[in-house]
Amino acid sequence: MNYPDWLVNDVARRSKGFLLEGFVAGAGPLNAQLFILGEAPGRNEIETLIPFSGAAGVELDKSLTLAGLTRSDIYITSAVRSRPYSIKSVINKKSGTPEMRRPNRTPTKKEILAHAPITDYEIQQIQPDIIVTLGNIGLQRLLGSTHTVTKDHGQILTGPIKELNQAQESYQLSDKTYTIVPMFHPAAIFYNRKLAPLIEEDWQKLGVFLHKKS
Repeated sequence: MNYPDWLVNDVARRSKGFLLEGFVAGAGPLNAQLFILGEAPGRNEIETLIPFSGAAGVELDKSLTLAGLTRSDIYITSAVRSRPYSIKSVINKKSGTPEMRRPNRTPTKKEILAHAPITDYEIQQIQPDIIVTLGNIGLQRLLGSTHTVTKDHGQILTGPIKELNQAQESYQLSDKTYTIVPMFHPAAIFYNRKLAPLIEEDWQKLGVFLHKKS
């Protein structure tokens, strides 16, 4: 998506002082069948400028297939559009010398709030019938911290979502009602292979739901 300059500049201003790098725009058709909200780009996405282009993207593509979808059917973005990183000093195993590394990390609530204007803008532009959230970050950005993917995965939730208030310093509930379907983050399977059957079942159920709506 091409964002207005004022919006990009505003988010850059709001993000000053945070350990964030790069910027990956949301991707997909404006009339997308599905709006997908992830967490934040990683190192691979910052290089390719394509959302979910790394190993997690391969898993996402498999899940889309289970629901009868392809990337051309979806608009995909994240709660934070830049890569959150931390700075760590580690010992190089080969040389034995210390070196600085900048691994990925989970975005903070302040960073999510800083990028909230872009998330709101994308939702307003796409006007999605259904929003699929990947992991807790996207889910809680829209529905609040009482929701978790462990508890809510695969469910069809309907109601208002969190959007920036007029002062742009906190959230309020939207006037419009949305359909939200929480899903496990595609990368979750790398840490817990036992989630694979649940993830497959959730996306298959989504495919049935989409078919009934069409």
